[in-house]
Amino acid sequence: MEILVLVVVAFLMLAVGVPIGIALCCGLLALSFTFGTIDVSFISQAMYTGQESLPILAVPCFMLAGDIMQRGGLTDRLVNIAKKMTGHMAGGLGNVTIVASLFFGAISGSAPATTSAIGGNMIPAMVDEGHYDKAYGTGLAAVAGALGIIIPPSIPFVVFASVTSASVGDLFLAGIIPGVLVAAALIFTHTMQAKRRGYVDKKPRASLIEVLKAVWDGKWAVLMPVIILGGIYSGVFTPTEASVVAVVYGVVIGIFVYKNLTWKELWGIFMKTATSVGGFMLAYAPAACLGSTLILLGTTGKISRLLSGLTNNIYVILFIVVIFLMIAGMFLDTTSNLVVFGPILYSILSPMGVNVIHLGVIMIVCLAVGFVTPPVCMNVFVASNMTGLPMEKIVKPVVPQIVALFIVCLLLAFVPGFSLLLV
Repeated sequence: MEILVLVVVAFLMLAVGVPIGIALCCGLLALSFTFGTIDVSFISQAMYTGQESLPILAVPCFMLAGDIMQRGGLTDRLVNIAKKMTGHMAGGLGNVTIVASLFFGAISGSAPATTSAIGGNMIPAMVDEGHYDKAYGTGLAAVAGALGIIIPPSIPFVVFASVTSASVGDLFLAGIIPGVLVAAALIFTHTMQAKRRGYVDKKPRASLIEVLKAVWDGKWAVLMPVIILGGIYSGVFTPTEASVVAVVYGVVIGIFVYKNLTWKELWGIFMKTATSVGGFMLAYAPAACLGSTLILLGTTGKISRLLSGLTNNIYVILFIVVIFLMIAGMFLDTTSNLVVFGPILYSILSPMGVNVIHLGVIMIVCLAVGFVTPPVCMNVFVASNMTGLPMEKIVKPVVPQIVALFIVCLLLAFVPGFSLLLV
């Protein structure tokens, strides 16, 4: 009954447009005032201690690094590399959108930022080409933007590590193969759709020299994730220190190398990122308290008994987890889902032999689908703001891509090797 009151109040608040963090607080307060299970001091303490984590300090810096690199000229060079590599394929510009999102995800760690940066370049290019329907191009940019939280360094991986004590470095490494698999699935699906819809905008295949020139021009952008992951695994710096290195690297490249960024513009980027960080923490702190409350109410044991009562087959359980996460991603943002359900699922699945790194990959790839599935589909809202198209027109043309993402989620859940091979 306590959980029902909490959930109903929170969703009523969400239904009237209250921000997710405030809605969760309202649910927690309703639980406190109605049943007295928790008091206000517990809520405030849990919200504070939930953020008292060293890995979570990396999140603001990775967000800042992504904003700096987007404004510093790295995005255009990554798009140029993608054009040289995939522009000759059927539906070339769509494939460029996917590959460029894969590359940009490696320097931003954010799905909405990837959608904004790559979509801002590629949606007008696809429309101007004359072959692409505007709604389809917009939807494709939104779906491809989900790669931003899968390919490392990923902000959600840092969040998951903060609530489960998993290794951030191992999670980053584990995200490489799943990220490439998701990109390959999107490219395959898009190519089939491009041929069916007549989006065959084939360009001449770029020569090896042209590809190498594009890579050389964008070498500083490509090197960033190499430096971050290499520094973590060589022991030169921790993941939290790596986020600061990413900020400094972005400033140096943007101002002194590419010269697309000025010191005056840097202050505006700081202010923009501060707003984003504030929104992130507003969702993170109440979600951390909600997670602690659910554990206090014995939710972990109840769910574990429910699953074991249904079946002992680990594949059936993982299938249920995938479906649950995809539904949860439709209604709650990624941060809240990770903070609330990460510790619960870990405590349930770990005794069944599911590795914490494998679980992290499953959660983040499944929740990435939530960025393009209504009603809480952040990438779609970002893309809609860029083109003015309504949400339903953006989502409908890319349903095949969403189905492809679901299939990849099942593949990653059932085959741990994809997540653990590099680890």
